[in-house]
Amino acid sequence: MINLDEIDRRLLAELQAEGRITNVELAQRVGLTAPPCLRRVRSLEEAGIIQGYHADLDASKLGFTITVFALVSLKSQAEESLRAFEDHMKTLPEVRECHMLNGEIDFILKIVSRDLQSFQEFLTSKLTPAPNVDSVKTSLTIRTSKSVPGVPLE
Repeated sequence: MINLDEIDRRLLAELQAEGRITNVELAQRVGLTAPPCLRRVRSLEEAGIIQGYHADLDASKLGFTITVFALVSLKSQAEESLRAFEDHMKTLPEVRECHMLNGEIDFILKIVSRDLQSFQEFLTSKLTPAPNVDSVKTSLTIRTSKSVPGVPLE
């Protein structure tokens, strides 16, 4: 873990909340001038703390009306089998998150799809026949009451 001072934490909190903020505005918000602010942000990027910037898109307005969580059990938990499954999941654009779990279930996936029919097609043609998959249990999201990217910095 890298030691961060209060200014670094404030920089991260501001950028996490508003990634498109200008360097000048960011510097004002954290009490710096623009050049040292930019140096600190670049240092945080180079250290890998800031991994990138993205836009938060409304999936439903783009036609992705279904979000599903899938619990996947594998036939083998050998490291090469786990990596093969993870590598395959990286190739599937519908899979937005893939987390390996401890316990009975090996992975939980967050999947987006245009509609129920599209999801069913994805499930039967891409997920269940994936290498080493033993079983898949799915749950459709009814609604999302909280979705906050990043980490708590306060």
